[in-house]
Amino acid sequence: MRKRNESVALEHERFAASASASSSPSSSSSSPSSPAAAAALDKDCRLKKNLRLAGKGTKELGSSSNAGMKRAFGRRKGLWFRLRKILLWSLALYIAIPFLVKLCPGIQAKLIFLNFVRVPYFIDLKKPQEQGLNHTYNYYLQPEEGVTIGVWHTVPTVLWKNAQGKDQVWYEDTLASNHPIILYLHGNAGTRGGDHRVALYKVLSSLGYHVVTFDYRGWGDSIGTPTERGMTYDALHVFDWIKARSGYNPVYIWGHSLGTGVATNLVRRLCERETPPDALILESPFTNIREEAKSHPFSVVYRYFPGFDWFFLDPITSSGIKFANDENVKYISCSLLILHAEDDPIVPFHLGRKLYNIAAPSQSFRDFKVQFVPFHRDLGYRHKYIYKSPELPRILREFLGKSDHEHHHELRH
Repeated sequence: MRKRNESVALEHERFAASASASSSPSSSSSSPSSPAAAAALDKDCRLKKNLRLAGKGTKELGSSSNAGMKRAFGRRKGLWFRLRKILLWSLALYIAIPFLVKLCPGIQAKLIFLNFVRVPYFIDLKKPQEQGLNHTYNYYLQPEEGVTIGVWHTVPTVLWKNAQGKDQVWYEDTLASNHPIILYLHGNAGTRGGDHRVALYKVLSSLGYHVVTFDYRGWGDSIGTPTERGMTYDALHVFDWIKARSGYNPVYIWGHSLGTGVATNLVRRLCERETPPDALILESPFTNIREEAKSHPFSVVYRYFPGFDWFFLDPITSSGIKFANDENVKYISCSLLILHAEDDPIVPFHLGRKLYNIAAPSQSFRDFKVQFVPFHRDLGYRHKYIYKSPELPRILREFLGKSDHEHHHELRH
């Protein structure tokens, strides 16, 4: 563009020079209408036209550039407006949720139980063999009117061949065989067919234990509305059902996560009526539901919210949910084993350690063994993979031992 303008200016100067020469005295005899003058005028007109066109192109280029800048600015302004709108809605929701929870305590209960979360999906709980448990039978028991719970009974692996094609009567009769029994109480969410739960049943079965587990009312295919009292009563009903068929075989209770709250509720009640289990195993336990809720990763975004306890923890208590393991252990009189992984992200390790520190000096355990087994964070067992530990068989063997089993066997004879 610059070269073109210079060329136009040069032509204009040449034209001016020729015009000046034609007007000098030496050329005064030349007529204005001569061919040379006409050509010069025509050339001047073309130069002016070219200058106008060049100016017009420059103007259009500037106009196009300005329009592009305006469009880019408009896009940035629209993006910022949408972002600000999203941030304002998020802030409004963040502030509204605590008030919603306070006004509707049932929301907190659902978040604690998570019984509406059924994983894995699309499995038939009536067919445990589809989960690789081909030595397991599915029962349905009725703890009280209007409540039905689904139960799985896995026999020891050594009875696997005998179990093929057998009916419910055979499975019930095997509870009196020469093998100890573990009543497993699972945590929140999912069903008795959860992957990590099935994996644990297989491990315990391979170690020679019967495993009886069930879904609390409102979980899986069990019918009823979940409450702490109802869950505890379901566990009591299954325990009594086992004891009515187990003869002198020892019965151990194993609770995991939220199931530890059900387990200590159950064992406290059993001890109060003087029918304690032979041992209690707590995997990934907490002290009480308020401390667990405050330590749960879901509470991180509200942990420092003004009035956190009033907004989030008090509604739990008002819903009748306590799961007070720290209180229950003061009234339990049987051997206690606590298993906890240091890298547990759901129930912090320090809560399991704290529960042990409360239980160990309790007078109720003065005649019983109380043991805490930590699993180093490098092992990666987190909240639900302790069953993978190659040390677990040894830990159970040393803690439960053969003494209880042998003692019961001697009484039987």
